[in-house]
Amino acid sequence: MNAPTRAEVAAVACAELFRGDGEIVASPMGLLPALGARLARLTFEPDLLLSDGEALLLASTPGVEEPVVEGWQPFRRMLDTVVPHGKRHVVMGANQIDRYGNQNISAIGAHAKPKRQLLGVRGAPGNTVNHRTSYWVPRHSTRVFAERVDVVSGVGYDRAREAGARRFHDVHRVVTNLGVLDFGGPEHRMRLVSVHPGVTVAEVESSTGFELDTTAVGESRPPTAEELRLLREVLDPTASRDKEVPS
Repeated sequence: MNAPTRAEVAAVACAELFRGDGEIVASPMGLLPALGARLARLTFEPDLLLSDGEALLLASTPGVEEPVVEGWQPFRRMLDTVVPHGKRHVVMGANQIDRYGNQNISAIGAHAKPKRQLLGVRGAPGNTVNHRTSYWVPRHSTRVFAERVDVVSGVGYDRAREAGARRFHDVHRVVTNLGVLDFGGPEHRMRLVSVHPGVTVAEVESSTGFELDTTAVGESRPPTAEELRLLREVLDPTASRDKEVPS
């Protein structure tokens, strides 16, 4: 079997986001987070609850097994019964993110007259103050990892503290094409946890617009033989992952 690609290492890192979550709703947004959630469910987190991407909750793994529907959960019910009770782990994207985990998916530039209009804040504020939230960034750069975000969509640790919203606030990790980061640095600042094989700490630092805690950096876990088989033969046989994260 060929050596793991960068995309496959990133997919495993996305799967590891869900380790220990148990029976909660996993909401992976994007290709690599979706592959990660499905890989986690097929291996070490079989109780994860996944949907069909719309309103059906499945007892089966989406895209792998015949759909077995065990519940109906439209958007309003998600907001009313899941988000406020913390029984969810969402993996969102980030157009900008700072050292404390403040995330922007709304607009680039001044809010009154932005240079570029994006999605809007969407559900990011509620996600970040009510349940575990992680981020997936396919292209790690100083444009994304910014000293200051233009608009706060997802709430970071400093703003959650200032607003007295720390009780259920849980920004977990950030997975990128270069490595894995968390917020275990001093005062919940961003920390580099691991670099993917072939990536150096200096490369991550030069691609980040603020200082990172790099006191204890390891190497991202490679896929097991079974995980590689699942990724290559079951979950993504057309290798779409490699288009999103080239090696």
